[in-house]
Amino acid sequence: MLRFAIGLVAALVAFGQAKPTVQEQIATHARQAQQYLESNRPDLAAKEFRAMVALDPNNLQVRGNLGVLLFFQGDYAAAAELLRPALALQPTPWKLEALLGMCEKRLAQTSAAQLDLEKSFPQLIDEKIRRQAGMELIEIYYGAGALDKAASVVGVLRKLDPADIDVLYTANRIYSDLADESMLSIAMLAPDSARMHQVMAREAARQGNSEAAITQYRKALEIDARTPGLHFELAEALMKGPSNSSGRQEAEKEYKAALAANPLDEKSECRLGQLAERRSDLKSAQTHYSRSLELQPDDSDANLGLAKVWISTGQNEKALPLLKHAAELEPYNAVVHYHLATVYRKMGREEDAKRERAEFVKVRNMKAGLAKTYQTMRLEPAGQDAQDEAQDKEVPR
Repeated sequence: MLRFAIGLVAALVAFGQAKPTVQEQIATHARQAQQYLESNRPDLAAKEFRAMVALDPNNLQVRGNLGVLLFFQGDYAAAAELLRPALALQPTPWKLEALLGMCEKRLAQTSAAQLDLEKSFPQLIDEKIRRQAGMELIEIYYGAGALDKAASVVGVLRKLDPADIDVLYTANRIYSDLADESMLSIAMLAPDSARMHQVMAREAARQGNSEAAITQYRKALEIDARTPGLHFELAEALMKGPSNSSGRQEAEKEYKAALAANPLDEKSECRLGQLAERRSDLKSAQTHYSRSLELQPDDSDANLGLAKVWISTGQNEKALPLLKHAAELEPYNAVVHYHLATVYRKMGREEDAKRERAEFVKVRNMKAGLAKTYQTMRLEPAGQDAQDEAQDKEVPR
């Protein structure tokens, strides 16, 4: 934030609207303020800015700079008083408007804060200020119960920094509240509908209770078999149930029913490829995986699946680009790194194979710890089948 203030100070040295003697004094204070900012003494820099405001009360740029410093010193009322007139500058100084919104929020001027943050947030370029403005706006939306608006802002922040833990926690909180809110609304409006049983099934599946999930999905199908997503979700629950041939056969039937209802159901196409691969029907697997990739080239499971078909038929050159793309799409999939290491080794690229072996071990160990966390929470991790496959394999040599 101090860099922002330093940048604003630089323009003051050449200031030429006041009388010569005043101009010289302002230039002196501006240079001194910049030195204090570079020495990380914003308190002393603020005094220099106050002196400049006293010399030229109508200089909105100086007032804006002082407002920025006062904001970071926690004097929000004084900062807001200085920032408002500074917004008369053109082009619109979005950073100043964002800071004004933050001041207003801390002064309990919520409506004004929301307006200023809504206007400035989409225009901000500085990532730190944009993150802070976004988090402040989310708090306002969340407090007002506007979860949809809060979700849209947190989506932007997640793209800004996918590894920001505070943003990820905020996203989890908002999405969980949205899920609870929507589930309550469905329960009140249609307590015995296919959708309500589908919601109950999804919750049971999330808790790792496949048997209860299957029961609820079947009830939903009895009520309305045309409900979108039911056949696919039942098939997924069957795949996570007891490992037996009858369960897999029923799952395959449901995936086919999902495709019959929606020929563009790319996920069902991919799952049929996986089932064909498990029974060593590589020709059918290739057909289903290829169709899946036609519908969605960025499906990591389909890229991995078709790559495994090519590996099984000795076509490593065809497998490699698919595996590399899968690793880009899903870098924490241990199975992908395992097969990459294997392919590189077969192609004589030992350094690449060594790198992928190390990545495989790292991700496998990380997933093992994650599985314990999910077990403690009594939740079913997504994509558990693929991770189980990775756990069962030896590190490639």
